[in-house]
Amino acid sequence: MTGSVEDAHPTAGRLTALLIDASTEAISAGGGHAGGVYLRSRTPGLLRLAVLSGLPGPLFRPWWRLHADRPFPVADAYRLGVQVVLPNATETMRRYPQFAAGLPFQFGSLYVPVVGGSTTYGVLTVLRPAVTDAAEVLAEHDRVVRLAQELGAALRGLEDAHPDQVAWDGEPVCLRPPTASTSLGRTGRFAWDPETADITLDEDLHTLLGMPPSEFPGTVEAFAEAVAPTDAHRILATLRDTAVGRPPALPLYLRDEDGALRLLDLWNAYEPPAAPAVRGVVVAPGPGPTADSAADLLPDGVFCVDRLGLVVYANPRAAQLLGRPRAELVGRDLWEAVPWLRRPDFEDHLRAALLTPDPVHFHLVRPSAQDSATRPPPAQGTGSPRSAGDAGSPQSAQGAESPLSARDAGSPPSAQDTGSPLSSQHAGSPQSVQDAGPPPSSQHAGSPQSARDPGSLRSAGDAVSPQSAQDAGPPPSSQHAGSPQSARDAGSPPSAQDARPPLSAQDAESAQRPYDGDWLALSVHSGPDRLTCTVRPASRVKDSPEGQETAELSETGVSPLAPLYRPIALAIALTEAVTARQVSAVVMRELLPAFGGRRLAIYLLQERHLYLEWETGFPKGFLSPFDGVDLGTHLPGVETLTTGRPLFFDSMEQLTATYPGIPLDATEGARAFLPLIASGRAVGSCILGFDRPRSFSTEERTVLTALAGLIAHAMEKAQRYESETALARGLQQALLPRRLAAHPQLETTGRYLPGTAGMEVGGDWYDVVESGDGLALVIGDVQGHGVQAAATMGQLRSAVRAFALGDRPPDEVMSSTNHLLIDLDPGLFASCCYIRLDPATGVARAARAGHPPPLLRSPDGRTRVLDLPGGVVLGVDPKARYPVTELQMEPGAILALYTDGLVERPGSDIDEGITALRVALAKAGAPAARPVGRFLAGVADRLTATARHALDRPDDIALLLATRRTAPSPGPH
Repeated sequence: MTGSVEDAHPTAGRLTALLIDASTEAISAGGGHAGGVYLRSRTPGLLRLAVLSGLPGPLFRPWWRLHADRPFPVADAYRLGVQVVLPNATETMRRYPQFAAGLPFQFGSLYVPVVGGSTTYGVLTVLRPAVTDAAEVLAEHDRVVRLAQELGAALRGLEDAHPDQVAWDGEPVCLRPPTASTSLGRTGRFAWDPETADITLDEDLHTLLGMPPSEFPGTVEAFAEAVAPTDAHRILATLRDTAVGRPPALPLYLRDEDGALRLLDLWNAYEPPAAPAVRGVVVAPGPGPTADSAADLLPDGVFCVDRLGLVVYANPRAAQLLGRPRAELVGRDLWEAVPWLRRPDFEDHLRAALLTPDPVHFHLVRPSAQDSATRPPPAQGTGSPRSAGDAGSPQSAQGAESPLSARDAGSPPSAQDTGSPLSSQHAGSPQSVQDAGPPPSSQHAGSPQSARDPGSLRSAGDAVSPQSAQDAGPPPSSQHAGSPQSARDAGSPPSAQDARPPLSAQDAESAQRPYDGDWLALSVHSGPDRLTCTVRPASRVKDSPEGQETAELSETGVSPLAPLYRPIALAIALTEAVTARQVSAVVMRELLPAFGGRRLAIYLLQERHLYLEWETGFPKGFLSPFDGVDLGTHLPGVETLTTGRPLFFDSMEQLTATYPGIPLDATEGARAFLPLIASGRAVGSCILGFDRPRSFSTEERTVLTALAGLIAHAMEKAQRYESETALARGLQQALLPRRLAAHPQLETTGRYLPGTAGMEVGGDWYDVVESGDGLALVIGDVQGHGVQAAATMGQLRSAVRAFALGDRPPDEVMSSTNHLLIDLDPGLFASCCYIRLDPATGVARAARAGHPPPLLRSPDGRTRVLDLPGGVVLGVDPKARYPVTELQMEPGAILALYTDGLVERPGSDIDEGITALRVALAKAGAPAARPVGRFLAGVADRLTATARHALDRPDDIALLLATRRTAPSPGPH
């Protein structure tokens, strides 16, 4: 791994530096445009996105957290230790439909587990352009695999030194990808030691400032005057803040004595006692590129955003059409600058542009000038994901993320959340301190900034205006210039240096000019470093550059597909849930984070009473009094079901006004009560709780109502499944033996595990039956699963039991059972192994019908496979013959009969599974050293432990063990 990150992010921890390096190198090695690293968290089974490069973090919030058992490529790579290559959207949809439903765009992706020794730490991911076949990316895949191996080795070394560090529980570090263009600006570095007051400039910075070393006084005051005479006080204050661990969240945007733009970026030394304590870089982007000047003259609007959502350019026409002055666009996050773009359809289009190389064309309806004028300004104190500058710093309570409308499936917002969706560049900036409360040190202590590496600083085209660090919401007249002093001088009027520059006449005109129409036609063109967007008026939707695909937009301007995103994603997740508990877990995982909820309760209807099925987030015991309430009770959770109407309460005051005296679990918040009704049948009700008051838009109410219908149908299906499963399990338990026939010289034990697919019932069985003066050991497996297989199994078990009780020889038992199954004609076949054992002598006679061979463990521990000659499976050939083999079983030996579910695995040969079972049986130990009656049960538990704890058992399992005891010696007469 390279050491560039440590240089670029001096205060970042070693873990963050390793992850950033790996992500950056993987994007380049994999031919991608974005990527990141998922890392295990301290919550068992939960992965967190630790680093995201090349994409706006909040726009991809639904993928910040991922459970390891989910059907997603990242989860498979982590859980199974496999490398997942998805060359295009078609393959992604085929293998991971739920993942593809959330990102239905034409792109490819690579997922490689990060393994160190025997530990899997996470997954390295790369998003890249789509290709036809996975073979086309083999070279890139191999390079990413090598990087993942290097990262795994580095993380293992880090864990050896610091066992608690290799885990991630915070928000992702969001990075700009390595720039593909060369900056036209000039840069220079410096270092300042506040203890000695010495400041050192490199040669490039001396040249940039036009001050040879011989003429530089060597004081920090002289340095500040040389960089920006009118902002010297801001520079000095920021240097002092950085020296005590509060570096600025963003570079300072300054002006030299000629009015040219300069950027000043500061950070602390990497690790104490490294000196000097403060390092920085000064960038002079120079004049705007010629292309920008030419674009200013275009009749259509043009604006550019980088891959993290920051507006880096906007021409006057774009400012006019978007309804914001240029000074309030450039240097700000797109959603903060144009709040009305915070909508699901636009977010989907932007995701498409970020992930695919093709242009994206669409229409949006813009709010009226009156609506725009009365729209409240975006809130301050945003808590979007950390930039690289925040890597490793503790997250303050006020820095919580904000929900991304109805699309967010990540962590729910905190009570302090007031941020905008793409405000990662402004989290914790000085102006937000005035509203959010904590001083800068609480959010940024010791954290490096996002653009530390002077070799990869933003190009001139990326340069943002001086207002970018200031415009968090208040109008220009009252907004401080964003200096660190503004947090201390909130009550003082802004100085001339701190005031926002006055708007140009052109910008003022664009802010006041009325709109040209209701619709805007937008086209987004993706590049390696930024997105270029064109915008123009469209009097009719059909004027779209692509025309036909947006003609069905509603009068609200929301794409008809946008509200369907959540129902589609939830519906796909619900298809995998078969029980009411699983449905509830899916709702908690998918629905709550999407709307920023913190509380969920689901009640199901049973005999005119509502019973609590699932709860999360409510105080312990609060919902107990409501469990089993009658349908006549005056409660919102009841009345939403009896009336069929969803109930929304924007505040707890509104709830208590409608339902006086209702017990409350919180003094503030909002609640939504949704009826669960499937095909006109009442199923139950669903309650969503929010920590803070909030309003529910028409779109949100529509989506929530649609989701309630999906949940109701899933719950109804789950209830029906559980009823049928209970019946089937009861049938199977009735068909399996309640007890096994016993003998003083023989100990037996059996185990049955149903498959996890379908109704969890199948056709495997075992039995021990008295047969003359001996015992018959029987095990069998009817083809397939479900009730029919279980019913056929019951018929065969009864037949074999009857034949055994008649003391028929093994070959005759097999032949008779074969004829019976053919006569029954259930359309199924069965395998079986039948062994008649004389416990007194140890002589056994065995016959086998297409069944896996038994295992025999000798008292000395040697274990072998009994390769018995056998016939075909039962139910196929009426003329089949089943040869008999005679065996000798010594006292202390263990005989193991089993079905293929215990030894067969998809993609593996069954012989490998039989060998593994043989080795496990050999390690079981000698029965003589164990108490009588307990030894064999322990062996059976150990042999089935892995299968018993597996989340996915594709087949049911039966196991029958038997061991001979030594004959008791005759007592004295």
